[in-house]
Amino acid sequence: MEFESRLESGVLIKRYKRFLADVKLADGRQITIHCPNTGSMKNCQEPGSTVWFTTSKNKSRKYPHTWQLIELNNGDLVGVNTGLANKLVLDAIQTKIIDKFQSFSRVRTEVPYGRDRSRIDILLEDDMHNACYIEVKNVSFGNSNGEGFFPDAVTTRGQKHLRELILLKNSGIQAVLFFCVQHAGVNSVAPAKDIDPAYSDLLKQAHGLGVEVIAYRFKVDLDSSRIELERELAVKAVSYTHLRAHET
Repeated sequence: MEFESRLESGVLIKRYKRFLADVKLADGRQITIHCPNTGSMKNCQEPGSTVWFTTSKNKSRKYPHTWQLIELNNGDLVGVNTGLANKLVLDAIQTKIIDKFQSFSRVRTEVPYGRDRSRIDILLEDDMHNACYIEVKNVSFGNSNGEGFFPDAVTTRGQKHLRELILLKNSGIQAVLFFCVQHAGVNSVAPAKDIDPAYSDLLKQAHGLGVEVIAYRFKVDLDSSRIELERELAVKAVSYTHLRAHET
């Protein structure tokens, strides 16, 4: 899929107030852009880094520019817009990049469900009344060894979502946790036990009860301003036997 506009680049000065970042352009101008990420953004907000942003056509926006990508010191691209994760997964399902869900003919998003009235990111259904509930989590935190981790901060909301998926699976409904990896240097994903041990334990419990856990990595074409999921990754440390991506 394409970004909302052509990607433009600049140099990150600083991120502040969680939702804002100052960027210096090639012509010397300084602009303030919107940062669509509420997380800690570990390892991906270093001042002096090259960043890419899009520009909205909505003239009423106070900050029309949206931060999309950052280039790390080693050259890896990382997507910082967590709002793209659901769109990337949905696009990959609809364009058959992910083939395991092809039996489902209908798709809905942000559907209320569960005991706590959460909203499932993606709900797939078929003509036989089978359903698949997919909860999407964005991964942008990785280390120099190619390992990606979720979450990058304690997430009580993420813990709640895992409990909801467990309840679905216990009711005989297909439940999936989908890690959307917006980090070009990540080759595997694992729960960040040191950051949120409760989430790590819940994820192991969910997987042990049959909740599917999968991960796909994105790719970006800066020239054409295109972004999509392309490769399934290994998911580790969710059970005694690590999950492995299918060979392609």
